[in-house]
Amino acid sequence: MLDRSYKKDPYTLVMLTLDAHSIGSVERIKSRFSKIYPELEIIVHAAASWEEDPSSLLKTKEDLARANMVLITLVFLEDHISAILPDLKKAREKCDLMLGLVSSKEIVNLTKMGGLDMSKPSSGVLKFLKKLRGDKNKVTGGEKQMAILRQIPKVLKFIPGKAQDLRAYFLSMQYWLAGSEENIESLFCYLLSRYSSLHNSSKVEIKSPVEYPETGLYHPDIPKKITENISEIPFAKHSIGTVGLLLMRSYVLSGDTAHYDQVIKSLEAQGLKVIPAFAAGLDARPAINKYFVQNAKASIDTFLSLTGFSLVGGPAYNSSKAAEEALAELDVPYIAAHAIEFQNLNQWDKSDGGLNPIETTILVSLPELDGATNPTVFGGRLGEEGGCSCCVQLRTGNEKAFDMVPCYERIKSLSEKTRRLVKLKRKENSEKKVGIILYGFPPNAGSIGTAAYLSVFESLYNVLKSMKSEGYEIELPNSTNDLREAVLDGNSCKYGQEANVIERVDGAEIVENEPYLKEIEEVWGPAPGKIQSDGTGVFILGKKLGNIVVGIQPTFGYEGDPMRLLFEKGFAPTHAFSTFYRWMRNGFKVDAFLHFGMHGALEFMPGKKVGSSSKCWPDRLIGDIPNIYLYAANNPSEASLAKRRTNAVIISHLTPPLAKAGLYKGLIELKETVIQYRELADDDSNKKKLEDLIIDQAKLVNFKDFDTIENLWLKILESEDALIPDGLHIIGADLSEEKLKEYDGYLRESHNHQEVNKLLEKLKKQTEVKGITDALNGQFIRPVPGGDLIRSPDIVPTGRNIHAFDPFRMPSLFAMKEGEQQAELLLSKHETYPNSVAMVLWGSDNIKSDGLSIAQAMALMGAVPKFDDYGRLCGAELISLSDLGRPRIDVLMTLSGIFRDLLPLQVRMLASAAYKASLAEEPLDMNFIRANTLKHQKDMNIDIKSAALRVFSNAEGAYGSNVSHLIDTSSWDDEEELADTFNNRKGFAYGLDGKCTKQSELLSSALKKVDFAYQNLESVELGVTTIDHYFDTLGGISRAVKKANGGDTIPVYIGDQTRGDAAVRTLSEQINLETRTRSLNPKWFEPLLQHGHEGVRQIEAQITNTLGWSATTGQVDPDLYDQLSETFVLDEEMRRKLSELNPKASLRVANRLLEAHERDYWQPDQDTLDALRKGADELEDKVEGVGLAAE
Repeated sequence: MLDRSYKKDPYTLVMLTLDAHSIGSVERIKSRFSKIYPELEIIVHAAASWEEDPSSLLKTKEDLARANMVLITLVFLEDHISAILPDLKKAREKCDLMLGLVSSKEIVNLTKMGGLDMSKPSSGVLKFLKKLRGDKNKVTGGEKQMAILRQIPKVLKFIPGKAQDLRAYFLSMQYWLAGSEENIESLFCYLLSRYSSLHNSSKVEIKSPVEYPETGLYHPDIPKKITENISEIPFAKHSIGTVGLLLMRSYVLSGDTAHYDQVIKSLEAQGLKVIPAFAAGLDARPAINKYFVQNAKASIDTFLSLTGFSLVGGPAYNSSKAAEEALAELDVPYIAAHAIEFQNLNQWDKSDGGLNPIETTILVSLPELDGATNPTVFGGRLGEEGGCSCCVQLRTGNEKAFDMVPCYERIKSLSEKTRRLVKLKRKENSEKKVGIILYGFPPNAGSIGTAAYLSVFESLYNVLKSMKSEGYEIELPNSTNDLREAVLDGNSCKYGQEANVIERVDGAEIVENEPYLKEIEEVWGPAPGKIQSDGTGVFILGKKLGNIVVGIQPTFGYEGDPMRLLFEKGFAPTHAFSTFYRWMRNGFKVDAFLHFGMHGALEFMPGKKVGSSSKCWPDRLIGDIPNIYLYAANNPSEASLAKRRTNAVIISHLTPPLAKAGLYKGLIELKETVIQYRELADDDSNKKKLEDLIIDQAKLVNFKDFDTIENLWLKILESEDALIPDGLHIIGADLSEEKLKEYDGYLRESHNHQEVNKLLEKLKKQTEVKGITDALNGQFIRPVPGGDLIRSPDIVPTGRNIHAFDPFRMPSLFAMKEGEQQAELLLSKHETYPNSVAMVLWGSDNIKSDGLSIAQAMALMGAVPKFDDYGRLCGAELISLSDLGRPRIDVLMTLSGIFRDLLPLQVRMLASAAYKASLAEEPLDMNFIRANTLKHQKDMNIDIKSAALRVFSNAEGAYGSNVSHLIDTSSWDDEEELADTFNNRKGFAYGLDGKCTKQSELLSSALKKVDFAYQNLESVELGVTTIDHYFDTLGGISRAVKKANGGDTIPVYIGDQTRGDAAVRTLSEQINLETRTRSLNPKWFEPLLQHGHEGVRQIEAQITNTLGWSATTGQVDPDLYDQLSETFVLDEEMRRKLSELNPKASLRVANRLLEAHERDYWQPDQDTLDALRKGADELEDKVEGVGLAAE
């Protein structure tokens, strides 16, 4: 036999798999094979590396082109399949063997083994494999399937002909699934001996697959590494608690366990007893039941999964309900940490974003559906660059680039978090110290102790009262008012601070103990800085109450500094902010944090959006302390951000009940007159007189946006029927019969009698305080989707751990249908088809509506989402122009930073839709996207891929346009500053790979083409004047368009699907509606005032947000300011009431109205202006008088 020259003509076996966990084994096998098979070349490619390293995809294609054998495993993601499938098909034509195992249907179909050809319809193997896999919606441990798989080769062994190739297929699968190094070597030998022409291939002994326990234990210090007997595991003596550790069997069998070994070592060094278990298949429950439960009770204190996958189901699909039940039975904290495979540690370390879209989805989003918390990177591939910068000094130098290695710094943090959770579960309540965090943004606004939808001090008092009854050492004030006074007043005047001073931290102590002093001083100057400082030290604000401290989180620090607001990215926190959290951790020595309400600044500090490192500020500030975060149930997006960036267990709370707005004052009289008008015959002589009277009455109550009396009638009914929040929510307070009736009234509009009764029973139960105390006791908090009660009744009972959604399934089919209808309704509001629409997309409204706004954007572009065989989102496809029946509308999409973080797959889908439309060879008058792309390409001299970018947001790790901060602090001179700030902050384009590039010039070019701007209302509780986010984004882009197009004001539309039926209003119509039904409505503001301090702050925010719309769009009726002035400042009784409840916020109300006049948004008559100034002076005297009296 002629011997081939290895160098000239090698026999090449290419192994293509998802990740690199088998590369180490293969490298060692290659070394042993070098003498047996001198001609053999084995090459392994990991599809996970293609996105971060495109050159690796090219190398894969080159190697496939010359492959003699191809083995493909775990290739199931559409991005990977579409990238390589054509090359695999070409390779299949000439190679000796192509074997697809545990992969998608397209890949398995490529299998060609002798007489077995799975691409032919006659092959029944695929049907059998589907049966073997079982119902993909019913996940099992896999024991039954594995038993069947082991029997098949034995049965087929004695059947001649093609059956032997079928036997070879199942035997290959058996080798692979028991994927130790020994079995992989035997698999190669078996395939080479049977299907190759290699010299010596038939002489090698073929060993049967070595079988390993389906469920077992692993420890690096026992002789065989693997055992089924827990008594063989070495446990730490005098342990402080027990950790159940879940490992991936494939890593254990392959011997690629350095990252696991370090976690085990680090946990044991903390004094913890560690039980490292694994299970076969995609279901961890067999391992849990066998090793973490004794006598029907959990035998562990904390459960830490290192698999990176859902507990039941893995990366392709999951059964979160089954996982939730298993975790609830354990009833211990559940941490899901992950080793990264889709990039190496150096790439992760250098990335501003952290995890990439696929990693975020599989490793973080899906485990959150089970109830996972504390997502932490703990290892990854070393890479050619040498891994992460934090661990360079700890490497031995013997690691290979393809090795899975630990990130020592993150493992140390993970171990400490785990130890503290164990401690929290075991420690007596009387010994626990808890830091409760309140907020005070914006500063000097009477905002301390306020949170969205929540009556903070009433709720806090109820929580403290319950904690005291459970044994916590708390010096509880006698009442809510006493608590409020102790926190807000106390010694505040003595130190000139906004709240009581707990402690002063000296500047010298800051210099000595602040580990990130240099970074902070580069931004804020020498310690102690100017924020919350007396020049020589920093004040810690709040109140000690025994073992509980109520602390006031310092503000961002950039308030009133417009230059800082222009920065593209965030920057280090102030000395005060960092000192506050360091004092809580090291000074007061808290066992846990409780962030009280929505929301603070911590989760918005600079750092990776997900997959934090030691360089990320949220991680630095929170440290390794368990964090419980109280959040409104209707905000799953920001709650998810807080969960991921501050390691929080989220505890959901209700928003206030909703009530029909009804009518008041002149609105009642107007309605009565219109009723009289409508009852008259058309020829009645009194009809014209009534029409004139109606017009005069309508002007008095700011009804101007109507064309006919009939149109006015519909608007009156709309105002009367509008739902408005009834005050603020109080945690721990029973709902009154009146409020339950309010719930009953509007829930019956969309739910049947039985459903409503069940909901009302759930609403009567007290679950929120229990959720907080259970979390503080180290118990498992069940997961719950976020949403509002009308659209998502599953949010009750509250007091559970909010998660977002399954990102693979968005947008849903229902959302696509609704989105298409809403897109057409929007287009009907405009006289002609718009060339371009500026659309704002938020995370919350898409999560709560399964992607409705995303679906609208896709519909406008004439595109639909693409899903793979598992129903997972994998891109976008264009609808043909003939089916679309209209031009493709160009959509300039501005994403919130939270949308960018939580919906990375959807970001890529939207970018793909715009790109495909830009490439479509269609008439330009029917494809505005392509027409504009070609113009951008020509005018800017850029490639078409850049010119097709339409998805814009902040830089990684940054949030908001900062327009709202400029408005809030009045630190701007003209509207163009607002436009510039928006462009600087939102000028980052996100492309097909989900990564961003600075594209301010392209954004400016695209803005010139915009015909109108649009955004959906997020939920029924929120209006565009309720929170500043709306004018920050929609208002910001409207102002930016006006600057870009030379000064032309564009229409702004608001979509409303919050109560089922879709509506599209102009911004002016929406603001008028909200002002009538909320700001000027006693039924809205009187319940707020019953909550005192917090209620006044809510009213002030509403007026500030109205001013924000004037500044950004100029589409606020000036007469609204007249009515707001009359209601809240010129009315002496109301003015004094506001001042008594919250002097600072009431002064801001008056000053906002004066600012509206000074900026020429409103020109009152001189008498009104004088009275307003007099009222403002009185309020200012009150504020100063409070201080003088206290001194």
